[in-house]
Amino acid sequence: MNAEQDPLHQPSAPIVIEPVVDLQLQMLIRLIGQDAEAALPLTLVVAGGFLYGDLISHEAWTAEWARSLRTTDGPGAALLERFPEQVDQAVADKQGHPAPQRLPQWIHLRDAIGLTGARRPLRMPLWRGRLADVSGWSLGRPD
Repeated sequence: MNAEQDPLHQPSAPIVIEPVVDLQLQMLIRLIGQDAEAALPLTLVVAGGFLYGDLISHEAWTAEWARSLRTTDGPGAALLERFPEQVDQAVADKQGHPAPQRLPQWIHLRDAIGLTGARRPLRMPLWRGRLADVSGWSLGRPD
């Protein structure tokens, strides 16, 4: 076989590689989303380390985020009080109709702890991240 016939030597267009979201994790998040009171301990592998906490629904995360914004002090704090509701309204307005049931693209944790390298653990009351940035996961928290 000469170089012209060998597919490995043929010029080709660049290939765009997109992150693949774990379908099982999406389905787990959708299941948690059915109950705003539900929480499930989860450990994630993300760029730079591990992240663990309680998986919660988008609804629970939004409510807790709104509550935390209401306790913010300083100039502009009053502007933040309705911010979560304004974001939800802007999304609804942009879509123009009720969104079809689709698989989640975001993951929400409460009482999250990030572990990276030699640094001390990073504690976060609420965390939100793109599912496409999660490269692995496990039920439960590390011992």
